[in-house]
Amino acid sequence: MTSTPSVRSRAQSHFKSPQQRDDAVRNQIEKDRAVVDAKTARLKALRLAKQAEDQIEADRLVTQKSEAKTRIAAAKAAAKALKSQS
Repeated sequence: MTSTPSVRSRAQSHFKSPQQRDDAVRNQIEKDRAVVDAKTARLKALRLAKQAEDQIEADRLVTQKSEAKTRIAAAKAAAKALKSQS
C-alpha cells in the first residue's frame, strides 16, 4: 500500500488545524498569565510601599510620644526643683 503525496498532505492538514488551535490557545493562556502576573507584581509593590509608609508614620508617632514624655518629665523635674528651692 503506497501513500501518495495528496493523501499524505490531506492527512497532515487534517491534523495540522487542531494543532494550530491548540497552539493558539496555549499562547493565549501564556499571555493571560503574563497579564495576571504583571498585575499581581504591581499590586504587591503598591502594598509594600503602603506598608513602608505606614511603618514610617508609626515610627514618627512613637518618636513624638517619647519626645513629649521626655519634655514632660523635664518640666516636672524643673517644677520639683523650683518647689524644693522655695
